[in-house]
Amino acid sequence: MPRYRLDIEYDGGPFKGWQSQQNGPSVQDAIERAVERFCGQNVRLAAAGRTDTGVHATGQVAHVDLDRAWPERTVMEALNAHLVPAPVTILKATQVSEDFHARFSATGRRYLYRILNGRPAPALDRGRVWWIKKRLDVAAMAEAARALTGRHDFTTFRDAQCQAQSPVKTLDVADITSVGEEVRLTFAARSFLHRQVRSMTGSLVEVGLGRWTVGDLADALAATDRSRCGTVAPAEGLYLTGILYD
Repeated sequence: MPRYRLDIEYDGGPFKGWQSQQNGPSVQDAIERAVERFCGQNVRLAAAGRTDTGVHATGQVAHVDLDRAWPERTVMEALNAHLVPAPVTILKATQVSEDFHARFSATGRRYLYRILNGRPAPALDRGRVWWIKKRLDVAAMAEAARALTGRHDFTTFRDAQCQAQSPVKTLDVADITSVGEEVRLTFAARSFLHRQVRSMTGSLVEVGLGRWTVGDLADALAATDRSRCGTVAPAEGLYLTGILYD
């Protein structure tokens, strides 16, 4: 069966996350329905990452096996036609080898967290950024973020419902920059724990607001205690921006 890699973007606002579930619409459901309308197949997609309720994506990757080989552009355009009006777009469909797996072949994942800072509440970006009116100390946040990079036990920033076998992860990138009125936090790792990015972001904001010192964040990480985590950042500012493959 020909296998296709799908590069996907979506607005997570209307969905209960990526994964199919009974208590509401999911991105996975929307794309699987589009496949059925396109070629009559009842399929199950495999994705590189399971984003939570309200989390967005500009670089999600999934794969699907079809009964026959279609031109790549046909797959892309047909799925997009059947996805309307859902805020989901197939950016690219690429036929790949049968040993490609969207999740297990991935060697890295990248996330972006957007904070609109120091200005009135957003109108056009409502639901797509975390609005924080009080000015953040971005330099202090960036300094604190350096303690997070490397290999650590991230229990402090691990959701209680996380199903990962180990809390130990290697965080390759934790960068914080200002771009106009936005504070942007970029994280990269081979894999992440459930809600790790939102948990780290919320704790870094505690530093930015002056409620924590730089040392407080390092101490929270070293404590390996979920109760030491700061506020968990809301889902609406988080984006899955890319999946890396060899």
